[in-house]
Amino acid sequence: MRVVVTGRQGQVTRALAERASSAGATLIALGRPELDLERPQSIAPALAAARPDIVVNAAAYTAVDHAESEEAQAFAVNAAGAGAVAAAVLALGVPVIQISTDYVFDGSSLLPYREEDATGPVSAYGRSKLAGEQAVAAATPDHVILRTAWVYAPFGRNFVRTMLRLGEERSEVAVVGDQTGCPTSALDIADAVLSVARNLVAGPGDPALRGVFHMAAQGEADWASFAEAIFAEAAAHGRAPVAVRRIATSDYPTPARRPANSRLDGTKLAAIHGVRLPPWRGSLAACV
Repeated sequence: MRVVVTGRQGQVTRALAERASSAGATLIALGRPELDLERPQSIAPALAAARPDIVVNAAAYTAVDHAESEEAQAFAVNAAGAGAVAAAVLALGVPVIQISTDYVFDGSSLLPYREEDATGPVSAYGRSKLAGEQAVAAATPDHVILRTAWVYAPFGRNFVRTMLRLGEERSEVAVVGDQTGCPTSALDIADAVLSVARNLVAGPGDPALRGVFHMAAQGEADWASFAEAIFAEAAAHGRAPVAVRRIATSDYPTPARRPANSRLDGTKLAAIHGVRLPPWRGSLAACV
């Protein structure tokens, strides 16, 4: 199975590169300059030359706070770019997997979000990703949209690596304690994406396998609890203990609003694709 993924440096792409061979897949990562989501004319030739069995659109504008002042650029990449990828993939006659986010929701629900729940992004980044979902769905019926949340990995820029760095510099770290989500390992995401990709390639034209799915680790945490777990794992490996001081979202203002509830219900993905991500604590331990 030839899996072409957009973007070279993102956490999901790097995780896919680590996991592809063990899943019996060949991974081809395409990025700038030959494939640039801000240059739609570059997309179709680059994808055609790679001869994919399936395409994973993992490239995205992910600077959540900067998107508030760069909304046009966020939409160019996350919406128009995603739609152009899907249109090119339709022409090739293969499926596309679009990686999306919990930020398409407003976070006001008291329950984990299901796929049929109403969207309502409260940030420019969230609006751009929702527009990307809509563009992909409009461009080709042969799509899966995988929404995930709170992604971390041993590489790249993410919360786990930031906490580990701060823990070397401080004995106490202030962390928001009133936002809840599902910390999700990029390596677990890669395994899930490859399983879904295999199902799509094996089941061409099966509408039940297509559509929107939520893909997040089992369990939940707030950011402060997540940080405490990170520091506990680090201490088990000989790092000095670090205290976590819980603060409110209002104590740490950011340009972009974050959903207070980012929990995603993965029941549909497990039922239809047979894919359930593992509990986050075990994956965090492996990452640390």
